[in-house]
Amino acid sequence: MSEHRVRFAALFDAEVRPHNERFRAAAAVQPGEDVLDVGCGTGESTREAAQAGATALGVDVSEQAIAKARELGGASFEVADVQTHAFPAAAFDVVLSRFGAMFFADPAAAFANLARALRPGGRLVLLVWQERDRNEWYSVLHDAVAPGTTPPPAGPHFSLGDQSHTDALLRGAGFADVEFTELREPVCYGPDAATACEFALGLKDVQELFAGGDPQSVTRLRDAFAAHETPDGVMLGARTWIVTARLSRA
Repeated sequence: MSEHRVRFAALFDAEVRPHNERFRAAAAVQPGEDVLDVGCGTGESTREAAQAGATALGVDVSEQAIAKARELGGASFEVADVQTHAFPAAAFDVVLSRFGAMFFADPAAAFANLARALRPGGRLVLLVWQERDRNEWYSVLHDAVAPGTTPPPAGPHFSLGDQSHTDALLRGAGFADVEFTELREPVCYGPDAATACEFALGLKDVQELFAGGDPQSVTRLRDAFAAHETPDGVMLGARTWIVTARLSRA
């Protein structure tokens, strides 16, 4: 996935542009703040924090993604697993994560570690997918690649979609004032059906659905994307949450 993430770095960023604009506004990064961007990928959200005048550090477990982020520059980047990484205590004003926090194998440990890295009163801002059955883009992929089959269990990227679960997780790590803002904006899979198909074939969701090996799957996928072509690209419905919280003061 890392190689695919780097190869399609620009498209991954463009895919969620309307969601990212709202996420950036919710983060409201201020000049002089210290910002930690978790699961930063190739670093767009980290660079945006730096452009707002913050001192920004982006971290990701993918060495390939961090290498690309460093190549693009504009902020500091480090390979790190936030579940275990020894961040300086109370070093950051803001922790951001744009579609990165859903992948923690041990989310309780990860959010507790992030809480230790935040200053008292510091804020956490996440952009996460809502539950899978609320996202049209997954239905389009499933119905094209594996029609008539039962989808496999939802992947980790939907792990924070349930509000009650995520609220309890964050409060258990020491956060307060947890709020959810719903976004309903399309995601863009590319400028045309051919690009969208190439992009989708590298996604884990699609690769899982291809387990049956139906030779017509690629054709159906390309046709499905063609049906969603617009002047702005191949647009599929999506729902996300912007999750905001503050670290409780001692």
